[in-house]
Amino acid sequence: MQVLHSLPKWEHPDLLVGTETSDDAGVFRLRKDLAIVNTVDFFTPIVDDPYVFGQIAAANALSDIYAMGADPVTALNIVGFPRSTLPIEVLAAILNGGAERVREAGAVVIGGHSIIDQELKFGMAVTGSVHPKRILRNVGVRAGDALVLTKALGTGIVTTALKRRAAAPASVRATIASMVSLNKTASSVMRRFPVHACSDVTGYGLLGHGYEMASGSDVSILFDSKALPILPGAARLAARGFLTGGCARNRAYLEGNIAISPSVPKERVEIAFDPQTSGGLLIALAATRAPDLVRALHRAGIGTATVVGRAVRQADAAVQLI
Repeated sequence: MQVLHSLPKWEHPDLLVGTETSDDAGVFRLRKDLAIVNTVDFFTPIVDDPYVFGQIAAANALSDIYAMGADPVTALNIVGFPRSTLPIEVLAAILNGGAERVREAGAVVIGGHSIIDQELKFGMAVTGSVHPKRILRNVGVRAGDALVLTKALGTGIVTTALKRRAAAPASVRATIASMVSLNKTASSVMRRFPVHACSDVTGYGLLGHGYEMASGSDVSILFDSKALPILPGAARLAARGFLTGGCARNRAYLEGNIAISPSVPKERVEIAFDPQTSGGLLIALAATRAPDLVRALHRAGIGTATVVGRAVRQADAAVQLI
C-alpha cells in the first residue's frame, strides 16, 4: 500500500473532490452552478441469475452518485467476459439487467467497453450532476451527530452462504431485493434535511466506512450493535461461519483504529465488518433531526432506515462498536 502514496496528487481549481478523503466519487466543477460526479465499480457475480447480477452491479455503481447528493446522468458498461465458456446470451441478460436499473434511475447507458476475460466481471462507470454548493461528502461529521443507516446489513454473509447452497430462500430473496434496490429515494429524502456527511456502505463494511467518515472529520463514531438492521438469516449464517475474505481484510485495515465491546455478540461483530454490495446510505446529521429523517424515510417506503450510532469528540479509537 505504501507505494500507492507515490501516485500524483491532482490539483485544479475546479477539482472539488479528489482522492484525499476516500470519498465515494470525484467531483469536477464545469461552471458555477454545475459539477459532474464520476465513479466506477465492477465485480464478479454474487448470484446465479445473470439478469439479477446486472441489476445488482448497476445499483451498486449508481449508489456512489446518490451518496454524494447527486443525480446520475449517464453510465458506461464495463465487461470482462469468458466467451469460450459462457454463451453470449448470458452477457445480453447481464446488460439488460444493468440497463433496467439505469433506466429506473432516470439515467441512460451511452456505451461501454468489453474484453475477453477468464472470469466474468461486470460493472459501470457512472457520471452524475450536482450543484457545487450541494455536494455531500463522507467528511463533515460533527460531534453530537446521529448516524442513520438506510439498508439492512449482511449481504456478503448471505451471498457467501448462497454460493455454498446454505442460505434459506427467504434470506436470499430479502438480500437480493435489498441489493437491487436503488438509493435514489433515500438520497432524495436525505437532501431535504441539513445533512453534514454521507457515504454508502459497500466493500469496507459499516465499520470501515464509519472509520473513513470519523477519521476525515476528526471525530469518533460509536455504533450501537443492538440497533443495527440485519437481513433475515444473516446473524445465524454469520454464527455458522459463512464469512467473506473481505471480513478479514476489513479487520486488518481497521486494526488499531477500532474498539469492540466484549459484550457485543460475535455474529453482530462479523456483520459490522461484512463487506456490503449495493448497501445503504450512512447519513450524519444533528441528533435532533435524525428522528424526523427516519420517519420521512419510512414514509417513503424505506422501512429499514434506523439510527445506528452517534458521533462524539475524537477519542483513541476512531470507531467503537458497543
